[in-house]
Amino acid sequence: MIKNLYSLLFFYAFFVISVYGQKRPDFVPFINSQHAWVDSVFQKLTPKERIAQLFLVRAHTNLGQRYMDSVAQVIQKEQLGGLVVFQGGPVRHADMLNQYQKLTKVPLLVTFDGEWGLGMRLPDSTISFPYQMTLGAIQNEKLIYEMGRQVARDFHRIGMHFNFAPVVDINNNPKNPVINFRSFGDNKHNVTRKAKAYMDGMVDGGIIASLKHFPGHGDTDVDSHHDLPQLNFSKARLDSLEIFPFRELIQQGAPAIMVAHMNIPALDAKPNIPSSISRKVVTDLLRKELGFNGLTVTDAMDMKGVKKFFPNGEADVMAIEAGHDLLEISENSARAIGLVEKAVKSGRIKQAELDQRVKRVLAAKYWLGLNQYRPVNTMNLVNDLNTPASKSLVQRLADAAVTVLKSDRRIRSFDKRVETAVVSIGINQPQDFEKGLAVQLSDKKEFLITGKETAEEMKELLKEVRRSPQIILAIHDNRARPGSEIKVNEQIREFIDRIAGRRTITVMFTNPYVMDNLSIERSSSIIFAYQNDHFMQKAALKILLGQAKAQGKLPVTVNKRFAYGDGE
Repeated sequence: MIKNLYSLLFFYAFFVISVYGQKRPDFVPFINSQHAWVDSVFQKLTPKERIAQLFLVRAHTNLGQRYMDSVAQVIQKEQLGGLVVFQGGPVRHADMLNQYQKLTKVPLLVTFDGEWGLGMRLPDSTISFPYQMTLGAIQNEKLIYEMGRQVARDFHRIGMHFNFAPVVDINNNPKNPVINFRSFGDNKHNVTRKAKAYMDGMVDGGIIASLKHFPGHGDTDVDSHHDLPQLNFSKARLDSLEIFPFRELIQQGAPAIMVAHMNIPALDAKPNIPSSISRKVVTDLLRKELGFNGLTVTDAMDMKGVKKFFPNGEADVMAIEAGHDLLEISENSARAIGLVEKAVKSGRIKQAELDQRVKRVLAAKYWLGLNQYRPVNTMNLVNDLNTPASKSLVQRLADAAVTVLKSDRRIRSFDKRVETAVVSIGINQPQDFEKGLAVQLSDKKEFLITGKETAEEMKELLKEVRRSPQIILAIHDNRARPGSEIKVNEQIREFIDRIAGRRTITVMFTNPYVMDNLSIERSSSIIFAYQNDHFMQKAALKILLGQAKAQGKLPVTVNKRFAYGDGE
């Protein structure tokens, strides 16, 4: 009897392993192989519908029913290949996707900019993971892999398939207005390690990940949403730095790469040519030189960085001519499809190349299981996207990122029973950090500095704060996109400089580059928390109270005093 029981248990274990342990086939070889389903679908499409498979249209649920209906008409009429989903709500999104999927012969490929998860576009109702700059401080990449797996689960649950992440731009320009905190940092090896963990987590979770923004958007002071940045670097410099993470991760099986709108004369000398629509960049460099055989996708084609010098649909044709598989958000997809069809007929675009790309996109859909498409079940959707396990993971990531700079001696000697002045800059009411600290301190004085104080009030505040034997200086940046400089007036700058001394522990809920913008280096200890979200405030509080030891390392070099890799 016992022997039979063991046999049954062994058989059950073998069954579970065989069913659930099967690894999905490697993406890049898969999409470049022949598949009966792909060939069958391809044969049923008209020449225009084949071209349409390469186009992704913008989709929202926060712009009203009329807008949603207009997108539905475009999808149905043009039989487009997929969507780029933007703002709205999870249930409305799922309903919209279910509706749109009914309108096409081939299931839509649903893409999304989710660098920090669904919360990047749906912040009010889904989970936001830490920014990539924050993740760059983490020393345990397994946590980032786990985050990638969770992001994939969330994508599947809402009916999406393709995340335009991770960012592998090396942010070696502190004044970068568009990448900055979205980058893992300024060290090419650290960026590559973190990106690989995030990428692998998503791909192992069954969605497509896209490295961006090739060939590297980290050293620019122009936002390509608004103009065409120019990078006047040599090919040798680009190879050794900007292109490094892309090259390494291509060898590690990167499934997709997004190409940026940047003018780089060393790669293509044609005047004002954006990299995104340059055949020398997309085909000669990315495909041939670097050996990339995954999906290529343009950055959004409605950005001024690409349409400024190539208007009226010419950029769309050039993107296909350059070698792209997918075009994100054409200004006018019907016009673009017609122009591409003419370019094929004239011989400007080779029919064989176009067909190969269409089949690659169809094969990607097949890899995703869209040959057996099922609508999203909206029952319990919001709860499923906000599980305790996901929230716990966010907190573990935050805890692992917090960095202590200078020395932890003052933190180790911090005494909750001693009178403490808690000075908070940039907020007008206590936040989670202040509230959590307040219940721990026996004798406290709290000061909120908003920037509206007079010179006389600041002088009196300084005197009062300095009477306390312990000072906690908390600097908050409440902006959704924390910049390299914090907006405080000269009075506050001087105040910070005067109190950031040997009795002071400074806690920064800001972009790390702010340390070059404020005089906080004389503080006895600095707890750096990278962003102002509640999970980072909770993580910083644990370090201050001695409930955890900081493990994070600075992911960028700020100045001579604070360099990459610093951390107690």
